[in-house]
Amino acid sequence: METKVPFWTSVRFGLSILGFFGFVCLYALRINLSVAMVCMVNNTAVKALSDAENSNNDTRNSTENDDDMCIVEDIYSNLTNSTASYGDKEGSFVWTKETQGLLLSSFFYGYLLTQIPGGWLAERYGGKGVFGWSMFITAVCTLFTPLAAGVHWSFLFVLRFIEGLGEGTIFPAMHTIVAVWLPPLERSKLAAIAWAGTQIGNVVTLPLSGFLCAYGFAGGWPSIFYVIGASSLVWFFLWMFLVADTPAQHKRISTGEKEYIERALAEERASHRDEKGHRVPWLSIFTSLPFWAILVTHMCCNWGTYSLLTFLPTYMREVLRFDIKKNGLYSALPYLGFWLFINIGGFFADFLRSRKILSTGATRKLMNTMGSIIPGIFLVATGHMNCTQSGAAVALLTIGVSFSGFQYGGGFLVNHVDIAPKYAGVLMGITNTTATLSGIIAPYVIGRITKYQTQEEWQTVFYIAAGIYTFGAIFFIIFGSGEVQPWAKDEDAPSRGPQTQTPSDAKYDKLEMTEKENVI
Repeated sequence: METKVPFWTSVRFGLSILGFFGFVCLYALRINLSVAMVCMVNNTAVKALSDAENSNNDTRNSTENDDDMCIVEDIYSNLTNSTASYGDKEGSFVWTKETQGLLLSSFFYGYLLTQIPGGWLAERYGGKGVFGWSMFITAVCTLFTPLAAGVHWSFLFVLRFIEGLGEGTIFPAMHTIVAVWLPPLERSKLAAIAWAGTQIGNVVTLPLSGFLCAYGFAGGWPSIFYVIGASSLVWFFLWMFLVADTPAQHKRISTGEKEYIERALAEERASHRDEKGHRVPWLSIFTSLPFWAILVTHMCCNWGTYSLLTFLPTYMREVLRFDIKKNGLYSALPYLGFWLFINIGGFFADFLRSRKILSTGATRKLMNTMGSIIPGIFLVATGHMNCTQSGAAVALLTIGVSFSGFQYGGGFLVNHVDIAPKYAGVLMGITNTTATLSGIIAPYVIGRITKYQTQEEWQTVFYIAAGIYTFGAIFFIIFGSGEVQPWAKDEDAPSRGPQTQTPSDAKYDKLEMTEKENVI
């Protein structure tokens, strides 16, 4: 009988907690500009310039009529600058909507380039340093954001690009840490604790940024970058002091815990030693329709996700006429629901599979379809809400974004493991890198479409997002699969029917069941 190793007071649990706060900081650094942009830009001046460029544009009348209908409850006192009709003090930057779109997408240019190199760096130099120093670089760039914006928007573009370069390495680095620190039977729950920081980061950052815009120091919006940048630096020092690359290198871990982790990981490596040396079947991967189903769906999903993540505060200002404090709070609600539905979707998908109600492929297609079509319907409905129906618009947005969590909890995002467990990491690297293109294209396209800040323009944005969601869902229904593909099976394994289970398969199933029991 093995000695029970403590869990709640363990170093590995502490690592997950630090990882959680690291991902909170990570997403705070990523999305802070989305809310700050609302405070930084003089939207009245930008709209006037757009109107002057096309004085015959008919779509402006509806916005002017909406302004007359909207009632603002919270208005600043002692205003010194021009004010928008919805009560917020205007910013000092007259950046066109195209420029705003470029700035919001600049992060993803860098993010696209370093995800695959990030994994190599973490394997070579250790996940701790790659995660930590990448966060340090991103935090320092964030602290310099107000200065860069004051010089010229191009300097801000470069800073955000560098931040993207830094953050692109972090997820691969964390995967490396997970691989050497978390025992297989605890990996699901400990990793889930860390990953939860991503969505909690959204939920915390959006209202915090709105509050700092209104009441912060240094003129309001600069305090967003100072607070988030400084907080991330505090996390960096804690991470570098408390974390080690491996249990063997950790100075404060107990001998019992270190031996427990190393023994569990050694057993896992032994069970997969036959997989070493297998070459990645690149041609088979890129000619596999189930792989393309994941890739296309991932890109379509990211279009909707990044569209809302970068432009939701702008929409709430331009169409719903929320002041900045309400803007940040209401922008956070959809992501609270999103996080909740990711977890609900995962449990529901496992329920359908474990009870044999649906096959793996049918389960993935059902969850992915609900996570695409339902959000698309609610986005279209949201586009028809004006500022007099702001409560209904927030409710529709929250429901729509929440349901998109089903794609992550039980849809395409876990399908990599279904079709090619041996190459799941490779497939995830390819699809996640490619899908980042949506983060580059979507903000710029939205900036071009919403040039005059009208409800009709935002309806177009939502119709496009709904159409892309629907295309991804249909493509996945037709070409998606829940079966291990022939190119992903062991070359030396004897041919067997689809219902045959090898001893290693049985061992994996038992392992998976134990992990889920631990999570529950």
